[in-house]
Amino acid sequence: NKFKDYGYRRVTIELKRREYNINHKKVLRIMKNEGLLCDSYKRKIRKYNSYKGTCGKVASNRLRRRFTTDRPYQKIVTDVTELRWGNKTTSERAYFTAFMDLYNGEIISWNIGLHPNVDFIVSPLNKLMGLRPKTSYRMTIHSDQGFQYQNGRYINILKSNKVFQSMSRKATCLDNACIESFFNQLKVGTVHNNNFKDYNSLNQAVKEYISYYNNYRIKQKLGGMSPVEYRINSSQKIA
Repeated sequence: NKFKDYGYRRVTIELKRREYNINHKKVLRIMKNEGLLCDSYKRKIRKYNSYKGTCGKVASNRLRRRFTTDRPYQKIVTDVTELRWGNKTTSERAYFTAFMDLYNGEIISWNIGLHPNVDFIVSPLNKLMGLRPKTSYRMTIHSDQGFQYQNGRYINILKSNKVFQSMSRKATCLDNACIESFFNQLKVGTVHNNNFKDYNSLNQAVKEYISYYNNYRIKQKLGGMSPVEYRINSSQKIA
């Protein structure tokens, strides 16, 4: 169940971590023959849209799809998505937001709630600011043009912490593709493959998935390590 979102490439990495000397083509062939190919990502996703026009200050796109960095806490991306439980009606929906470090894809802070208001966004932002280490470079936080990110409270927190604000162009989700990709993975690991009866069950599942994603879900671009493993390994090399 842990590996239900693993394709053949990630399965190959996992097997090599367990000291199996096997080629990815053989893994693909075995998975095809045994009906084990991952099809969890074929489902279409409804995207939550918090754009309400220009209701505050819109920032320029500083990130410009440059999604890589060799420095932790330099480039952070964030957004809001919608998760549903029960019969998946409009009265059975929750909202999830996360701040992801593009250095290693780690979810630094996040929140889940029933109302996607400014407080909902500000809470994990303040947590991020508290976790942020002292660096010789400035942080950039990139989002879409949702009303929460145009709000004065959100902007003032960034300014007071000397953080650059960056926003996607209107109706251009690819400008924030990394966080959109994570939301897809989150939904595969939670609402797409489970039927949660209530909000508390959904909340618990999200907590468990974030822990799994950060600590155990390996990434090919991180050399077969999880985000936390990569961060720890990199800091040890620097030391």
